[in-house]
Amino acid sequence: MSIIGATASELLGLMERGEATSVEITTAFLDEIQAHDEKVGTYVHVDRESALAQATEIDQKRSDGQEIGKLGGLPVAVKDVLCTEGVPTTCSSRMLENFVPPYDAHVSTLLKDADAVLIGKTNMDEFAMGSSCENSAFKPTRNPWNLEHAPGGSSGGSAAAVAANMAPISIGSDTGGSIRQPAGFCGIVGMKPTYGRVSRYGLVAYASSLDQLGPMANDVHGAALLLEAIAGHDPRDATCINAGVPAYSETVDQPLEGLRIGVAAEHFVEGLDSEVEAAVKQSLDVYRSLGAEVKDITLPHSKYAVATYYLIAPSEASSNLARYDGVHYGHRAEEFEDMVDMYTRTRGEGFGAEVKRRVMLGSYALSEGYYDAYYVKALKVRRLIRNDFDAAFEDVDVIASPIAPSTAFKLGALTDDPLAMYLSDIYTISANLAGIPGISIPAGFSEAGLPIGLQLLAAPFQEEQLLRAARMFERETDWHKRRVSF
Repeated sequence: MSIIGATASELLGLMERGEATSVEITTAFLDEIQAHDEKVGTYVHVDRESALAQATEIDQKRSDGQEIGKLGGLPVAVKDVLCTEGVPTTCSSRMLENFVPPYDAHVSTLLKDADAVLIGKTNMDEFAMGSSCENSAFKPTRNPWNLEHAPGGSSGGSAAAVAANMAPISIGSDTGGSIRQPAGFCGIVGMKPTYGRVSRYGLVAYASSLDQLGPMANDVHGAALLLEAIAGHDPRDATCINAGVPAYSETVDQPLEGLRIGVAAEHFVEGLDSEVEAAVKQSLDVYRSLGAEVKDITLPHSKYAVATYYLIAPSEASSNLARYDGVHYGHRAEEFEDMVDMYTRTRGEGFGAEVKRRVMLGSYALSEGYYDAYYVKALKVRRLIRNDFDAAFEDVDVIASPIAPSTAFKLGALTDDPLAMYLSDIYTISANLAGIPGISIPAGFSEAGLPIGLQLLAAPFQEEQLLRAARMFERETDWHKRRVSF
């Protein structure tokens, strides 16, 4: 079995049977990064020596007969929005270009406890603000299936790492679709857990009521395994639920009897690419062949999701990013006349155009005279969107939809049209506003050879059901088995 392109479970099997070591597997992925990442732009930081040292330590534990963690020597790519002790965490921003955290995020600690090999930090849209991975201050990331196209964002680097066989699994963050949309564009599996399932401690905040960390992998089992490793209670995050973590990786292969799938008419309207629509409808036929019932539902307030999101998220970003003032840490302007000028120059130099746009939008929405008219009203609409989902899940188990209106667009195609860029997340934003889990799974390819993703959504904390439903489809298709070759 080839190491490159193998699934997480296949690689674990190799190590458990003694057919490969963590060092051999880690070396294979490091070599792939060295050979191809210059043209893809997946990673912003890779420390070969450190990764091999981690792998050597895990191999020694296995050789000594010690208990091995769930990820037992698997290389994991980590989005550069997650704090890692002693390793740069930049959020792909000049503001944090030289920031090295003195502590680990909770998820970073859990990955190490699970004996993962942290192979590198992946590129992203600056401060997770974007849908194309073009907003990085350092370089764009390209879609491995076609280097002229975007990989999606903001977790474009994490998605491209898996799709390009530069990591078997990766960590992304999802504020409005930033795991699921790039997963769909890159032809891999990406899951946003329920808000509160995974600790946000050490996740550099964009919009605190929406942000959630989640797994990305080249199959559903890999996503289930990684979610099992990173989920769980953390008292340092007040929004993290105190509940046990289901054995996702052990139940994922159990089909669901009497599965009811909801399809909303609001998801199939003008603007949806015909190839994407056809792929989604063919996916529903696969579920019907497995005995699932496909039912019509309605999500009447979904049409307000984009407007609602782009009031709430920028407002929270305006507050969260106020800390980057040139005083405490991060970038500081070298030349300035007084304190106000220092603040102005520091933020002007440190933030890119998209971050500035969202901070200004949020500051305006929160300003005196507009707070009630915009921000408070958006919160009320958010409640209505959640109510729509609650009503729908009384009749169905999961909701199926496209992941994006089109396949991956060309790099640069939408950079001068922010509204068109924002609309690329039209199918994913609602799940963040409602706090529910969602997953993107490979469901086809366009005539141009670009991946098409299928989105499944479930009720809060029904990740186990969601993973099992996704795996049902995956077993009947081979879209997830296709691999990029350079």
